[in-house]
Amino acid sequence: MLDAPDTAVLAVNLGTPETPTAPAVRRYLAEFLSDPRVVAIPPLLWKPLLYGLILPLRGGRSAAKYAQVWLPDGSPLMVHTRRLAKAMQQLMPNLRVRHAMRYGAPALTAELDRLAAEGMRRIVVLPLYPQYSTTTTASIEDQVRDWQPRHPGVTVTLVRDYAVDPDWVAAVAGSIRHWWAEHGRGERLVFSFHGIPQRLADAGDPYPQRCEASAKAIAQALALGPDDWQLTYQSRFGREKWLQPYAEPTLWAMAERGIKKIDVVCPGFATDCLETLEEVAMGFTETVAERGAQMRYIPCLNADPAHALALSRLSIAALT
Repeated sequence: MLDAPDTAVLAVNLGTPETPTAPAVRRYLAEFLSDPRVVAIPPLLWKPLLYGLILPLRGGRSAAKYAQVWLPDGSPLMVHTRRLAKAMQQLMPNLRVRHAMRYGAPALTAELDRLAAEGMRRIVVLPLYPQYSTTTTASIEDQVRDWQPRHPGVTVTLVRDYAVDPDWVAAVAGSIRHWWAEHGRGERLVFSFHGIPQRLADAGDPYPQRCEASAKAIAQALALGPDDWQLTYQSRFGREKWLQPYAEPTLWAMAERGIKKIDVVCPGFATDCLETLEEVAMGFTETVAERGAQMRYIPCLNADPAHALALSRLSIAALT
């Protein structure tokens, strides 16, 4: 067991509003959508549109969606991320394990400051994004790079990608097997990953290749044939072309072809959140049912012991 009292692991998720209210959602979205990694439009053009149109319109709508999935202890993303960090801490008692958010609280740079003030000299930053993208992991990398020069006595190591890590793949496959053992197996398994604009992939973002690698590795671990599963992308925003195939129309087409029972899993999300619970588990399920089929959502890994173990091993490997 690694005994390193001056070493910490910081698990970083995307972020969440503090409450399911329009003002809190607007504050969160303002930070998220002001990141040039997320929206590449020049600020002089983007900020008036963001503050004048998008935030006033989306704040209330998004708050209503958050309210549908909010847990007694907070947002699902925050609750599950906190529990995951706690599970990792139990597996690594001689290291310090914390969680942070790229947008919102607890803020990534504030947590790095806190760990440095507590005497940590080595920090592993673990983005909870299995598949690398310039829109997610690279944004965390930007903040770490900006923070590092102010703390020359601290060494920060970033885990950039674990799309095909064997322990993580085994954890996802194991969770699907366990769900099937309890609920039965559908006729198709659909992998639904968060999408990104196609122009980013055309410019060299490796995200679609990493998603494909994850889906193939999980399908192989489950001994699925090529006709047993399908990769899709969800959460498209705006009018431009995003990665395809789009998840919901793909599910509709399956239902219309006579496939009556479809299972959906979201292995690009470490923890359940608005996009998995409201968009997929609630929204997709409803529209697929309207087309005469049943869609069942398989939850994210969250604080599953196999997930905590896989991420703990990744963190320790980053230190050696």
